[in-house]
Amino acid sequence: MWNTLIVDPMLNSLLLIYQLVGHNFGLAIIVFTLLIRLLVYPLTKQQLQGAEAMQKLQQDPRWKKIQEKYKNDRERLAQEQMRFYKELGINPFASCLPAIIQFGVFFGLYYAVIMGLAHAPIELINLSKHIYPTFDTAKLIPLQSHFLWMDVSRPEFLHIPGIPFGIPTLAILVGITSYMQSKVMTPASGGGQQGAMMGQMMTIYMPLFLFYLTLTFPSGLGLYFLISNLATVVQYAMMGKADLKAMFRFGTK
Repeated sequence: MWNTLIVDPMLNSLLLIYQLVGHNFGLAIIVFTLLIRLLVYPLTKQQLQGAEAMQKLQQDPRWKKIQEKYKNDRERLAQEQMRFYKELGINPFASCLPAIIQFGVFFGLYYAVIMGLAHAPIELINLSKHIYPTFDTAKLIPLQSHFLWMDVSRPEFLHIPGIPFGIPTLAILVGITSYMQSKVMTPASGGGQQGAMMGQMMTIYMPLFLFYLTLTFPSGLGLYFLISNLATVVQYAMMGKADLKAMFRFGTK
């Protein structure tokens, strides 16, 4: 079921793009990522609008009055909260859908990259079972895994003459752009000290987490992270929500 609904369509989409861009798998991942970001743009916009609505809600005197009135009755408070959401047209779960999609794309892409860049005979046989009949498998595999200086099937390290160790340039770029994206996507806290602390923790820990993943996973996934981060920042800029100063400011906005 997982392969049929997620991995196989993703793998074959990558293979189609791979053919169209001249058998360059790294470029295929970049194009694929941009297409994904374009498709989820309406959800991203909805997520932003939902976050802004939730922020305004925290400052609404009517909501503060409800919180004070039912502070000792959590069940009634939850009921009143949902009623108030409905009255204002706020969907508290709207921001979850883009995150769920991103989560599914990440794992689907991981398996698609690992499967697509197979080299061992048994791996190639397994790959051929997941390729749609419309493709000429004999002309398609094995796939070319080299892109720029990296092998997209392996973690990336740039080796510079005179330096005795490889530099994880892709992981560094992913960490930086993840921080930029977090700063753009985290609204100015209106939920008090606790909300500010949560936002600040996400701004710090998410870039570190993606840095670690890029450092240890195939660099094809790192390319996905990098392009996705940059595309998100551009989308927020197009919506007039990208504060360039805030991106490079440490701490809360």
